[in-house]
Amino acid sequence: MLYPIHFEKKIDFTTIRQLLKDKCISTLGSEKVDDVQFTADDEEIERLLSETDEMFRVLTLGGEELPIGDFYDVRHALSRVRIEGLFLDELEVFGLWRALEAVRKLVSFLTKKEDNPYPYLSELLPGTETFTLIIKRIDGLLTKFGKLKDNASPELARIRKDIHQVENSVSRTLNAILRQAQADGYVEKDVAPTIRDGRLVLPVSPAFKRKISGIVHDESATGKTVFIEPQQVVEANNRIRELEGEERREIIRILVEFTTFLRPYFEEIHASQDFLGTIDFLRAKALFAIEINAIKPRIDNVCQLEWAKAVHPLLFLSLRKQKKEIVPLDIILNEKQRILLISGPNAGGKSVCLKTVVLLQYMLQCGLLIPVHDSSRAGIFERLFIDIGDEQSIENDLSTYSSHLLNMKFFIKNSNSKTLLLIDEFGTGTEPMIGGAIAEATLERFNRNSAFGVITTHYTNLKLYADATEGIVNGAMLYDRQHLQPLFQLSIGNPGSSFAVEIARKIGLPEDLIAEATEKVGSDRMDYDKHLQDIVRDKRYWENKRRDIRLKEKKLEETLAKYEAEMASIDKQRKEITQKAKSEAQSLLSETNAKIENTIRAIKEAQAEKEKTKEVRKELDDFKKNLSLTLSKAEGNNAPKPPKGELNGSQNKLLLKKSTLKHETRNTEHETIKTGSNVRLKGQTATGTILEIQDKNAIVAFGQMKSTVKLSKLEAVSNTQLKKGKHKYDSITQNTNDEVRQRKLTFKSEIDVRGMRVDEALQAVTYFIDDAIMVGMTSVRILHGTGTGALRQMIRQYLATINGIATYRDEHVQFGGVGITVIELE
Repeated sequence: MLYPIHFEKKIDFTTIRQLLKDKCISTLGSEKVDDVQFTADDEEIERLLSETDEMFRVLTLGGEELPIGDFYDVRHALSRVRIEGLFLDELEVFGLWRALEAVRKLVSFLTKKEDNPYPYLSELLPGTETFTLIIKRIDGLLTKFGKLKDNASPELARIRKDIHQVENSVSRTLNAILRQAQADGYVEKDVAPTIRDGRLVLPVSPAFKRKISGIVHDESATGKTVFIEPQQVVEANNRIRELEGEERREIIRILVEFTTFLRPYFEEIHASQDFLGTIDFLRAKALFAIEINAIKPRIDNVCQLEWAKAVHPLLFLSLRKQKKEIVPLDIILNEKQRILLISGPNAGGKSVCLKTVVLLQYMLQCGLLIPVHDSSRAGIFERLFIDIGDEQSIENDLSTYSSHLLNMKFFIKNSNSKTLLLIDEFGTGTEPMIGGAIAEATLERFNRNSAFGVITTHYTNLKLYADATEGIVNGAMLYDRQHLQPLFQLSIGNPGSSFAVEIARKIGLPEDLIAEATEKVGSDRMDYDKHLQDIVRDKRYWENKRRDIRLKEKKLEETLAKYEAEMASIDKQRKEITQKAKSEAQSLLSETNAKIENTIRAIKEAQAEKEKTKEVRKELDDFKKNLSLTLSKAEGNNAPKPPKGELNGSQNKLLLKKSTLKHETRNTEHETIKTGSNVRLKGQTATGTILEIQDKNAIVAFGQMKSTVKLSKLEAVSNTQLKKGKHKYDSITQNTNDEVRQRKLTFKSEIDVRGMRVDEALQAVTYFIDDAIMVGMTSVRILHGTGTGALRQMIRQYLATINGIATYRDEHVQFGGVGITVIELE
């Protein structure tokens, strides 16, 4: 049950309907939008939401796209030809083919996957035919443009062939007559035969219309041209008319025959039209859900609201156009807190909160997905009653307050435990004391009826009653006292202040007026309001603290879990490495013992012969060397430590590297600087060669550049360092050569600076000349235009300062003259 009669208009659901219609691609889907209605059947709601959710997944999960073809509505055409003898025309047959082809593709899409990922959509298929025979029959009749094929029947093929032959004959004859008339000067040279009333005619000047024998069919609007059908082609044109009549009769016969064949399938075709409309409607609902970020929440067959981050869809779309963010709503209604009494400042979001609740609940029970967080849980209500806005009526002799009382009367009489009430500005419209008392008594009756509800108010007595009554809970729309602006956030558990004094100050009322009003109200009332504000402020503070603590605890848990995982991995690796080292050590020990035993046995068998003993000892020494080499390759601490006083392989390598480094450093320090030596500036990397030494200075060649440098600033470079530097220099040189080669390929020998300011043009010319010199151009051109000559003068002043330019001059007059400067490069 819904109340009042214009319920949908009150909650703006009519706008939702229009948005859905805009997303439909056919009248079939639009009619389904009109059929949307409220239901309290939990199985029906689950089916409607699941169908929409599956279509949502089809459109968003990627993969193969939904085959949306031409959802052509053929119901009117089929109804028209139910009587025997009537027929579908070519356009209607073509529309039927498009509709049946769309059905076939959709059925194929929903049945091709064996695992059936869309069970609710698949339930739409039983009773839906694919009409393979009808589609094949239409394919044999129509072209891809919807016209009847020549071979639709043998008779039609013959008639069209005859028409083609006669038209060709007429065309040849007419062209011959036209050429002769043009030669005689009766007809203009650039005219061609045209058609009037379906007959080929010649356009002739009125002065010569008697010169050409034939029938005048028409004249131009200006009267300067008449259209004559020459006598020679009259009979042929008559024959064409006869054949066209035969063609029409044959086409009608074919269409009547096809319609007769189609008539037994009308009921199945109507069912397929309903299937197309349902798919179009579900697609529109899914597209709307994507647009407003809607989901299918968990639904229980009980009366409850446990929504997180719910948003009003129309407000969301409006704010998004303005590039603003919407503040989501968290709301809970259950058996312990059935009625939520919201208070707070004017324009603070109370009414929006109430409208969000009623619109989303109505959308949900109409089968639409709603914009809430996926952790939300929803319930089902049998009755939705609203009292929003002004219902005063002059015709019915109703004031605003009277209309509210009539609504309350209906609510009290018809509300029960499965009713959701939504009342805006509860009790207003009359004397506050009496109005507040009536509102409190009405609220008590709602609570006694076990009704659910969201109610907004400013009355203090209602806030106190809600605080002391089980089943009713206070809620507040938060307000930023520091910046004097609403936060549009709902806080459940405490009543809200109206912030009348703060809003009055923000509006700009005189401070003495506000002070007088405060005195009239009394300190007790002002203190009560102040305490409410303090409670809200403290609650916000501790909620923020609790949220911060939760975030830090979560981060700490994640870090701890990460470290524990890494420690477990390290411990596992350590055990594996230790086990491997033990295994390798055991293997080496066994091999060593075996070798020693073999050596002792060989000495005994040789009976201590000197040569034989030396040979055996040599084999043992070779084995020891191989063993040391093996140990030196062991990794870090896993290698067995050598006896004290001995060095393992890694230590020997380290000492050798240190010794080599010291030796190389000593050689560099003591190497004398002389003519031909390789040197570099201290602290620099570029190397050069000494060409000449003059007292305390030296002339050094760095590449192609010579420079005089003090000897104290130079240091010798060894051959090893020179090779390293040369390798690096070669690499840089190669990169530079590659860049130059690339620029040469893309360089254009002409630049256009017309329209630029002087500073822009000079910068562009600077880069242009630099690139030209770098890539080795011999001649380039600058297009600067003529104008006042200022740009040309500034460019030439700059060119005079460049060393790499041989000459510059004006271009030849034929190629631009003073508007172009030609530059010859050295």
